[in-house]
Amino acid sequence: MSQNLSLYIVTLLKIFYRWFLRLALVIYRCLMLLAKILPNRKCSQKNGLNILVTGTFYSNHWLSTHLRPMANAKSCQRLVMVSATAVPEMNKVSGVYAPKWLQRVVGQVGARLLYFCWLAIAQRPDVLVGFHLLLNGLFVALLAKLIGAKSVYICGGGPREVVGGGIRTENRIFSRLDKADYFIEAQLLKSVNEMDLVVSMGTSAIEYFKSQGVNTKFEIVPGGFDEQIFSPKVEQDKEYDLILIGRLSEVKRVDRFLHAIQLAKKTLPNLNAVVVGDGPDRKKLEELAIYLGVADDVKFVGWQNDVHFWLQKSRCFVLTSDSEGLSQALIQAMMTGVPAITSDVGDLGDLVKDGQNGYLIKNLSSTSFASAFVSILTSKNKLVEFSINAHKNTNKFSIISVERQWNNINISSLMTNRAVAK
Repeated sequence: MSQNLSLYIVTLLKIFYRWFLRLALVIYRCLMLLAKILPNRKCSQKNGLNILVTGTFYSNHWLSTHLRPMANAKSCQRLVMVSATAVPEMNKVSGVYAPKWLQRVVGQVGARLLYFCWLAIAQRPDVLVGFHLLLNGLFVALLAKLIGAKSVYICGGGPREVVGGGIRTENRIFSRLDKADYFIEAQLLKSVNEMDLVVSMGTSAIEYFKSQGVNTKFEIVPGGFDEQIFSPKVEQDKEYDLILIGRLSEVKRVDRFLHAIQLAKKTLPNLNAVVVGDGPDRKKLEELAIYLGVADDVKFVGWQNDVHFWLQKSRCFVLTSDSEGLSQALIQAMMTGVPAITSDVGDLGDLVKDGQNGYLIKNLSSTSFASAFVSILTSKNKLVEFSINAHKNTNKFSIISVERQWNNINISSLMTNRAVAK
């Protein structure tokens, strides 16, 4: 009886939570409609644009690859990043942080977003930029309407930032939904449609948004990487057969990677790997490696700012994720001449050409990945060929190339152009 009562209470709480989120987004939509009727000031480029940015970044390198090209664009006078972690020193970029007392009261993320709101209203920058829709992009869309700024949403996670109401994201609020919610998804799509510019790493997010009726301005702009740092090294320097880079969370399916290693070791007994990254699942994954008998063959090294060092010591890059945008680590691997074996999801196929510079795994099983490991690592000629092909055509990901892309985006004209288009 008590067990049935507990299940009933849990079910009610889940329903209540889902309807609470629905109500919150309806209120958000009403605020958006109200903000749209307020008089807006025009964005002036007399001395260049002042840009205010916020987002969550898990490494300094990931942060700088996006901010540096944006700040170096000719139209940018100054870029301020509201962050919870230290912002590396960059030209025209300033890092600002919420007061410690505010962080203690509402938490690190809440403090960052509140401080971002206060700076946006107090300083009235020309452009507001949010990395990821939940919750940064939502704040950007509303605040931009309130202060008459331009809004830019950088979609780093692909369609999963919206699909099912964000249930497949790592956002602590929306990932707690008990099931996909298409009402919430519809509200999120309306918010994306309010953006003046949506920047995606690859094609899948843009195709999804367009298929759902979003008619704003889209651009594909990857992160910009230093090609002097991410460059190939000779085979003699290789220490690891496989490298996986990423946040150690459920969506990355590192468990699949470990199972694949166990299977591949039946053919390649000396197979070894390094896992670069950290996250909530690290301890569980390390325990799984022990259970599978591969702990001595898989090295967990945590977050590393010198990712290039680990790539240059590795023969093959691996991503076993269930969902991806265009992985920054994949771009870095390709620039370093490291072929890839990845899930055929998201935008990974934009870069990985199956049988040319790596393998795209359609059947997301440990057995399929293990077969690919064996195929590439037992053929010296194939490894060399794939490595050469991986490095080809990566110039578009250099800092200079990405800066050129930002130079070609006239942010101040976006709202005018969109109004004419409608």
